[in-house]
Amino acid sequence: MATSSHLNWLIIRNNNAFLLKKRDVKRPFSTEPNNLTNVSSYRYSGVVHKKTLGVVPAADKKGFTAVLKKGKYGQRPAKNTVRVNFKAGPRRSLKKLKNLLIGSKYRKDLTQAALRRASAVLRSQKPAQVKAKKPE
Repeated sequence: MATSSHLNWLIIRNNNAFLLKKRDVKRPFSTEPNNLTNVSSYRYSGVVHKKTLGVVPAADKKGFTAVLKKGKYGQRPAKNTVRVNFKAGPRRSLKKLKNLLIGSKYRKDLTQAALRRASAVLRSQKPAQVKAKKPE
């Protein structure tokens, strides 16, 4: 028997293995896969929705990988996820990701969050610039 995503969220929202609750933080964080903002909320949850999107660094640390969860194969984990690698440079990769999400009509509310996550992953892969010390 299939249950609705709202019912699933009501069951797991206050108590699950992915929650990170901290003192003086109003909104708990989440470590679940396919959660783009790492905030524990129904909108961004990667567990309860049939269609989700995750952005992770590529295996070779060059570029990023978009992990799409298909709603059609909800009960078949082997066919459930699709991984798409983006390595063509930052601007081109972000444009390709945006075109992928818009073209496949894949949850419009997650498009901007996905682009931000991808941009952060690309930024983290840049080598840190060392400031040259001025001779005194």
